[in-house]
Amino acid sequence: MRLGILGPAQGDLPALARGAQHLMDHAQAEKVIYVGNDDALDRVVASWARGIVGANPSDAALFDRAAERCARGTADDIDEFVSKERALRRLRVLMSVPPGQRSIEILDRHVVLFVYDKATLDTEDIGAAHVLVFGKSSEALLKRVGSRTFVAPGPVSSASGGLLILEDVGGAVQIEVRRADGTVVTTDTHVMAATQGTKFKVQGSTG
Repeated sequence: MRLGILGPAQGDLPALARGAQHLMDHAQAEKVIYVGNDDALDRVVASWARGIVGANPSDAALFDRAAERCARGTADDIDEFVSKERALRRLRVLMSVPPGQRSIEILDRHVVLFVYDKATLDTEDIGAAHVLVFGKSSEALLKRVGSRTFVAPGPVSSASGGLLILEDVGGAVQIEVRRADGTVVTTDTHVMAATQGTKFKVQGSTG
């Protein structure tokens, strides 16, 4: 599995949009997670959705969109409708860590924990994770601490990074820091220690 991570936008929605586009289209991330503490990604996704299908891109309006475009449409009109709805559905790979909470993903046997501020984690959170990704950082960071790896993409428009790609490769987690334009800044690989388990509490987690 390949995960894309977006650093905090800090008000730079164009950079956030470029980063998200890169992770989806070029990096081919299967899921893209935003580790900011605002609604910037929601705003970008809403703008894209309206650009694809119009003023009401909600699932509830799907029947109305289909009726409008397909009831008396040509074969080309129907093909265009289907293509746009597929593009809209693809935006579902974009998601945010809920404010004040954390999300968990599993890459192979590795527990990857996502949070905005790592200071909110307790020892049980940290002890259960193999890779900890956090958003609150002035620059990109990739640091090994014992058997764990702490990673921050940095602000999405920063020269030091802004994006992360995590992928399970041969029983390890490959970590890549990139800028919003796709330039690779640094790479590393996390290998689980032989004695490190994968037990973790699920209360308050998402994903």
